[in-house]
Amino acid sequence: MAVWSFKRKRQSSGRIRVRLEEYEGDDDDESCSHGEELGSWTWTTKKKRRIRSRLSDNGGCWSDRGGFDCSNDRSDDSVKGFSGGIGKDDERCVSRPRCHQCSKKERESVVRCCNCGEMAYCSKCIKRWYPCMTEEDVAEACPFCRGNCNCNTCLSTVYSKVSPMNFSNSQRKQHAQFLIHSLVPFLRRINREQINEMEIEGRIKGISHRDLKLKEAPYSGERIYCNYCKTSIADLHRTCSNCSYELCLSCCREIREGKLVRVDKVVFHYPNRGYDYIHGGDHPAEPCDMENSVDQLKRSVSWKANGDIIPCAPKEMGGCGQKMLELKRILPQNWLISLQKKAESARSSEFTKVSDRVMDLGSEMKRKAASREDSSDNFLYCPSSRDIKEYEKAHFNMHWSNGEPVIVRNVYNQKSSLSWEPKVMVRALCENMNLQTSSNQSEVQAIDCLAGCEVKVTPEEFFEGYVEGRQFANLWPEMLKLKDWPPSAALEDILPRHSEDTINILPFQEYTNPKCGPLNLAVKLPESVMKPDMGPKTYIAYGIAEELGRGDSVTKLHCDISDAVNILVHAAEVKITKEQHSQIEKLKKQHQVQDKRELSNITSKYQDDEKHSKLSLNSERVGKVYEDPEEVTTFPGFASDEEANNETGCALWDIFRRQDVPKLTAYLRKHSKEFRHTYCCPVNKVAHPIHDQSFYLTMEHKRKLKEEFGVEPWTFEQKLGEAVFIPAGCPHQVRNLKSCTKVALDFVSPHNIEQCLQLTNEFRRLPKNHRAREDKLEIKKMIIHAVNHAVKELEELTASC
Repeated sequence: MAVWSFKRKRQSSGRIRVRLEEYEGDDDDESCSHGEELGSWTWTTKKKRRIRSRLSDNGGCWSDRGGFDCSNDRSDDSVKGFSGGIGKDDERCVSRPRCHQCSKKERESVVRCCNCGEMAYCSKCIKRWYPCMTEEDVAEACPFCRGNCNCNTCLSTVYSKVSPMNFSNSQRKQHAQFLIHSLVPFLRRINREQINEMEIEGRIKGISHRDLKLKEAPYSGERIYCNYCKTSIADLHRTCSNCSYELCLSCCREIREGKLVRVDKVVFHYPNRGYDYIHGGDHPAEPCDMENSVDQLKRSVSWKANGDIIPCAPKEMGGCGQKMLELKRILPQNWLISLQKKAESARSSEFTKVSDRVMDLGSEMKRKAASREDSSDNFLYCPSSRDIKEYEKAHFNMHWSNGEPVIVRNVYNQKSSLSWEPKVMVRALCENMNLQTSSNQSEVQAIDCLAGCEVKVTPEEFFEGYVEGRQFANLWPEMLKLKDWPPSAALEDILPRHSEDTINILPFQEYTNPKCGPLNLAVKLPESVMKPDMGPKTYIAYGIAEELGRGDSVTKLHCDISDAVNILVHAAEVKITKEQHSQIEKLKKQHQVQDKRELSNITSKYQDDEKHSKLSLNSERVGKVYEDPEEVTTFPGFASDEEANNETGCALWDIFRRQDVPKLTAYLRKHSKEFRHTYCCPVNKVAHPIHDQSFYLTMEHKRKLKEEFGVEPWTFEQKLGEAVFIPAGCPHQVRNLKSCTKVALDFVSPHNIEQCLQLTNEFRRLPKNHRAREDKLEIKKMIIHAVNHAVKELEELTASC
């Protein structure tokens, strides 16, 4: 008779190996034909009861041969346990467990979950797909029970696991009051601008603005942009009845004042001079035609108002130049005025900012990030996600209101969250299809950080280099990165479980939750309005600890128009061999020679030109483009080697204070020729030093920035599982110290509306072909709908009392 039994054997480590075994013969026969591993763990009474219960459910019984004899004095390898005594004749035989991951039954070693008693995972799949879990972990609670199973079926199944946010009526009232308290000043500003334009329209028509009957613009929820500055239009605007040219109120005001900002097209010329030049060699004399690389639409065309009347834009600017622009509305007339009155009456004078009720922080919740003299913000708020309580939210509000970044530790847990391992990502890339576009994700577009251009690689090739590294023929590290993968708004379609898991682990969900965060303005837009893409998105890139100075895996200096949170969910350290390190040092010296030569040429070219006198670089400064690395690492404000060795970081962040932006931009304009961009060509044109995203400040540049302008960023290393909160309006840059996978999500908090509006105004002044010019956030529209939502919320809560 074939009998199945659970058996366990003590290992030399003192742990217990449990097997599900089938043998032939009577109860005294110890021979086994085959067996499957259930796992190994330190034996506890609770685990005994679980296995005993599962065996009983399957018709098993306790073995008379030893029971649970786990005494420490047993040194032999005899098998002790309990057997089922289940005969095939009784049709109660326990079937061989099937691995849930690979769906195979012939695996020799299978670990059955003692939590659910149903799922089993083979040892091979555990080692391959769950490297952060041991067999003991799986036996105690399998990946399916933990909610992080990454088999094909589970990855493609949407369980709607986004945790709901339940608040009491008191909390809902506080959230609504906070929104109204924060947003009413901006609503007044929007209303004041619209009333001014209505008064002008009243003068044109010879009637009071209160008697105006404005026509409604055709609108069905899509975005309406100003044809001139590309700013989103929320309500009142002017339009041409002949060619449908649309103009925002800001442009109307500037035209009447004669201060319309030119937004001509600018061409940035970066020629590909070849492999040798990129790696520090000479290049054929081919001077860049600067006259053709700057403004391409230099014209004498002007656009002037006739008193208060604004004609349609000239044909050269996209209009017809014939009709007068007529004032039209999108929202019901006077609705905004009525909304402002309701909001002001609902605004509680007793409302107290939560930042007024905070306690002192312990040292474990602070992280030093700068060494500025006479500054109180050198330490950043750094709580653990496990310790975030109500009073910690008050701390967050205080630091966030001051425009300070926040670091949250232990956000991502590899055992309880879905895996972002490269093997899992490769499988997801290769096996998931975008059904809407029928495009196969088996080939990806990566960016070569050295040349700044796109290259095509297979997912297997990319992730092999992610773990093991890639290099050029001359041994210089090849850094690749995937940005915004999957394509816009596709993460929840291709990886729905990962998207849900990311949302669930977000700290401070009142602000960050993209579905229902009560203090996230991005979720207040009604269903009929097209919403901006706020993520989550993945950023996957290579990285090494050593700063190369050229071709580093970096996100260059930029400024986001909204708030953002960035979570590091996976990292892999790439080792550099001694031979490669030696070659890297040789190439660095070659790069320095090339930098000195080209900067000297620039100096001689412009030394007699007053227009470029600020670019003049003496030989001493040219020689200091790169400094001794040992000297640089001890620069104040940056972690010393002793401090950095305590715990290995994965990404180096530099975040600048808002008040330092004018000095930062002045430094970048002054030293722009010392930076390289596409194809390693020197930066030849600057539209906006920050919004161009053409600069990365190395250690030496950060040193010079502090010496010359007294500006020092917050500098810190992001560790695995940490989330970094970046306030809107804070320029920042990142360099990967290891290969990193990050998940980022944008949100709009009430604290930083002023910065969002300021950046929107800066973007509209950029050249018309600039990458950052389009107003994708539509912050004015968010303000209006957020106030309306908060007013309705208060009315509903008041009525229910």
